[in-house]
Amino acid sequence: MTGGSRRLRVAVVGVGHLGTLHARIYRENTRCELVALVDPQGDSVRALAAELGCRACEDVSELPGDLDAVSIAVPSTLHARIAIPLLERGIPCLIEKPLAASVSEAESILAAARRGRTQLAVGHVERFQPGLRRVREMNLEPRFIECHRLAPFSFRSLDVGVVHDLMIHDLDLILDLVGSPVASLDAAGGGVLTETEDLASVRLVFENGARANVTASRASLQPMRRFRLFSSKGYVSLDFTKNYGLIVQKGPEWEQGRTALKHMDPAQLALQKDWITTRVLQTSELDLTGLERPLQAELDSFLRSVQEGRAPQVTGDDGVRALALADRIVAALKSQPF
Repeated sequence: MTGGSRRLRVAVVGVGHLGTLHARIYRENTRCELVALVDPQGDSVRALAAELGCRACEDVSELPGDLDAVSIAVPSTLHARIAIPLLERGIPCLIEKPLAASVSEAESILAAARRGRTQLAVGHVERFQPGLRRVREMNLEPRFIECHRLAPFSFRSLDVGVVHDLMIHDLDLILDLVGSPVASLDAAGGGVLTETEDLASVRLVFENGARANVTASRASLQPMRRFRLFSSKGYVSLDFTKNYGLIVQKGPEWEQGRTALKHMDPAQLALQKDWITTRVLQTSELDLTGLERPLQAELDSFLRSVQEGRAPQVTGDDGVRALALADRIVAALKSQPF
């Protein structure tokens, strides 16, 4: 635990695409001082470190001993080897998703954080989407959720399939919002361009009766990141790519309006469009202004949890839960031909 007034000394392990973003955001965050970058690609890490004014290391063993926090953005197969010694030293870590290459490794990481009595955060950045933050404030009880996360083939993150690469974001969101264990699932998909699954679609049934349909692809022509939530209080549609959200709820004249609408023919209904959408129903855009971008918000939230000595917003337990569900879906995909 550190004092809230002192700038935290932070490092980033892994300076590929995502780790470089972490480093640049930390460099601009007033809560911290970026002191070191680690990557075995010596020329790359030295060039970025020179640009950002910090120390370059080719191995974690070269990190200074007085760190307050570390971001780990390396392939998931390396997460446990890098994170466990740091956590056991009591250094808070934010580990990019998925938390580990397997549930057993993820649980070992959790155990190390407990031994070190320190914070462990997982980089499920979509929790910090402005639209999701607004939806959480509404306290809606989800009964049905539909997610589409599609991307063109990028030749990145090929150490895992699309379930652990892309779908796991939505799995974490759904598990967090529904708040109930998965009772059953039905999955379809498989490899299109690689040996692992590039397309996956799953229907989740929860113990509390909620349902979710989730589709992810990394072999699509156009990107799409859409999230729709239905509850007894209304319907929310979010487009993460456009940072846009829309909510539809019952309006002040719902009861009398739906009675009157039963007796109108199509021509009459067409003339009542404004009344229907403003009084019988209330359709409004979500106000997403003034909210930080997701990765900036995620890293700032992690730093605040370290300063204040409290649990991060996305905990290690959350990471294990999402990983376990992703593993369950992949096992279902492998059990059937594609």
